[in-house]
Amino acid sequence: MSRPLIGITAYFEAARWGDWVREAVLSPPAYAKAVERAGGAPLVLPPINLHAVDDYVRQLRGIVLAGGVEVGAAAYGGEQDARAAEAQAHRDRFELALARAAVQADVPILAVERGMHVLNVAQGGTLIPWLPDVLDHDRHAEPGTPHVIQVSVSSRLGKAVGDQVEVVAPHRQSVRRLGGGLLAVAWADDQIVEGIELQGHRFGVGVQWHPERGEDGRLFDALVEAAR
Repeated sequence: MSRPLIGITAYFEAARWGDWVREAVLSPPAYAKAVERAGGAPLVLPPINLHAVDDYVRQLRGIVLAGGVEVGAAAYGGEQDARAAEAQAHRDRFELALARAAVQADVPILAVERGMHVLNVAQGGTLIPWLPDVLDHDRHAEPGTPHVIQVSVSSRLGKAVGDQVEVVAPHRQSVRRLGGGLLAVAWADDQIVEGIELQGHRFGVGVQWHPERGEDGRLFDALVEAAR
């Protein structure tokens, strides 16, 4: 059986080869390995040419919107928080266009961490630019601290991972207003949205945590199965 081609978004960063330092297209290998283990063929997508988006969507059988720097507030008409990392506008533009095209074409999407925010903004939603400002704690930003997420059992996410999942997912942004066609399907104990899904889409799932890390490959299995 042939492996479905799964695109993985990437970003530009400086990289070193010996004494050379050059801008490079980078993607943590955990994404590609998770896709490969699930039976897909991973393809890294550089955030360069918006004109290539429609071509990608026609050729790809699935897309992973990967994690990374927070989405810039300009993408959803907000004001950039000075405490947030500098936005990568070129990546925002590319991934928002890719997400919209994939939704329109019914291409399966797994949106991870930042990718969940991209999917929400692409559908007209907004984000909380600095989560600690709206909570009485900063637990969501603590690295290495696991917490239990409640998942709707009737959702695609729930069918893949069950009604509860323990995750480590430090973040300082979160969904504020859901975009069109999206449902919240997973929540932290303080009701911060940790998972979203596209209604009426073949497979459109976004999660706040990083399912590519560790041994639990069920979400990637579900993505590749939908891509077949």
